[in-house]
Amino acid sequence: MKLSERPMEITDKAFRYDSFTDGAVVSGKITGRLPAMGWNSWNAFGSGNTEALTKEMAKKIVELGLDKLGYKYIVLDDGCYKPERVNGLLSNEEEKFPSGFKALADHLHSMGLKFGMYNDIGTNLCAGAAVGTCGHEMEDAQTYIDWDIDFIKVDNCYYLWDNATFSNSENAKYTYASAIKSICVKGCGLDLLYDACDDGIVFGNGAVVTEEAGVKFVKGIGTYDGTGPDNTPVGILSGELRFDISADEAGEADLTLMYATGREPETGCWLQVAIGEGENAEYFYDDLLPESENKTTFIESPAIKIKLNKGKNILRLMNHRRQENTLYSYAELVKGFEEAFRNGSPRKDILLSICEWGKTQPQNWGYKVGDSWRILNDITFQVGSDGDPGHANWSGDYTTGVTNQYNKAVIMDEFAGLSKGWNDPDMMMIGMNGMDETMCKSHMAMWCLLNSPLMLGLDLRRVEKGDPIHKIISNKELIDLNQDALGVQAKRIYSTLESVNPDKVYLRDNKRIDVLAKPLSDGSVAVGFINLDTESSHEKICVDKSLICKLLRSKMRNPEAFEKASSYSVKDLWSGDVFVNESGRFEVPELKACDTVVWRIYPQ
Repeated sequence: MKLSERPMEITDKAFRYDSFTDGAVVSGKITGRLPAMGWNSWNAFGSGNTEALTKEMAKKIVELGLDKLGYKYIVLDDGCYKPERVNGLLSNEEEKFPSGFKALADHLHSMGLKFGMYNDIGTNLCAGAAVGTCGHEMEDAQTYIDWDIDFIKVDNCYYLWDNATFSNSENAKYTYASAIKSICVKGCGLDLLYDACDDGIVFGNGAVVTEEAGVKFVKGIGTYDGTGPDNTPVGILSGELRFDISADEAGEADLTLMYATGREPETGCWLQVAIGEGENAEYFYDDLLPESENKTTFIESPAIKIKLNKGKNILRLMNHRRQENTLYSYAELVKGFEEAFRNGSPRKDILLSICEWGKTQPQNWGYKVGDSWRILNDITFQVGSDGDPGHANWSGDYTTGVTNQYNKAVIMDEFAGLSKGWNDPDMMMIGMNGMDETMCKSHMAMWCLLNSPLMLGLDLRRVEKGDPIHKIISNKELIDLNQDALGVQAKRIYSTLESVNPDKVYLRDNKRIDVLAKPLSDGSVAVGFINLDTESSHEKICVDKSLICKLLRSKMRNPEAFEKASSYSVKDLWSGDVFVNESGRFEVPELKACDTVVWRIYPQ
């Protein structure tokens, strides 16, 4: 299939920004799945994984009894294909995977395990192989079905329509609208000039009124890049320029703009023009504008035909293509699977792990097509190799650290659920260098409470049954929280740094203690006390039943029974100790550095 020279035309409203809150999923998306559990090759071996290593990891999964706990998916990450397509198709790298992928799938299936693979929505994989799914979605979907995969992780490098990793930085022209100085509307009895700064309404976040060389204008019309930790994931993460236009009569009008284009974040070339919001929004332009000499040289646009309604109209100048294009690209692969099934391939359950690193804010749209979506860039860039465990961090300046990922995921609970899918703060780093036992225990507890996919990333040959790492990753009591049938991500109900809206405010300062609560299907509630600081805390931290019910009532199985209970049986999920609480106040007197206490609280 020939690659397109421009982003696809979007004619289906299902892929429009205005549909992101409608709860509808694309054809082929299955809902009701709990977070995936398994092992992924990247953190342990980078692109150096092999068939032999994969089989050894599968053998260890079974030997350690991890398969019985739910760790079923064995996922090959980057580095497993030939560097280019063979006759247009994907092919195994013969030295690393001499038996081929179908044979490997058969081997894993014979062990009671499931087989996962990796690709990319761009032209190339992140490690460079020119075998991305872009333009090959239909044949690749058939290939994966022929290989009998159960899971696919799809990355976002070399993407043509965004300045993604290894993509052309000038692709920002597709993801931001032009800078706008003014607009003119003629028709329907109107002949009006509107100043963008004085008459326009900057809606949402990102778009700003600015002044350069004595000229005031609006720029930043687009969607925040969510790859890094700088911006909160909660709220309206894109900006528009809007105008309220009143027309005495309905009819057609001409819209012209004074605008300037660029090829960088905040100033691009792609403009969307719509009248109205939500399902009633009607698009009149969705394309590149002719480019200006530079980003501060304003020129007049060709006339854009719009239709005005009698009375008030909301004119929206915007660019939501960063999200729409990416959703469309992931949906093309799902469409390919569906077409293969309709054409006679045996239907099977294939999970889609969206891995675009939170760049296009997939918490808004990921539920429509995927089972989980990465929320940030990689949790570590210091991956291992055969004999080298790689390096992990508790925290870091960018995304590389347990707390960096946790800090975003912990306020994203409302985006997750059985009818949607799961926020993915990346593979676990338990067992890598740089993490002591306490950090590893907290890492495991966080991911279980957050309903993250539990994908191990360590070389399992370093683990023996009953050793500290094995005890952490095989803690059934914690795994049960992650896999609970109610399917509710824990909510942060208290933080020492935010008393008003702990479940919504984005906190990056780790000198704090958080308390998370997670309702469970049997009416109990899991409560986690987490010290994110690298220093011990001797501050008594307390939450009570009324606070739990206040913030979680709509998600609890039986909030009245929990709130009115005369006593509670409390189980420590690390020590196994059980005690009775009669006050309904749950407190810990102190927490070691980076430590976590997790209780499961049963109303009596």
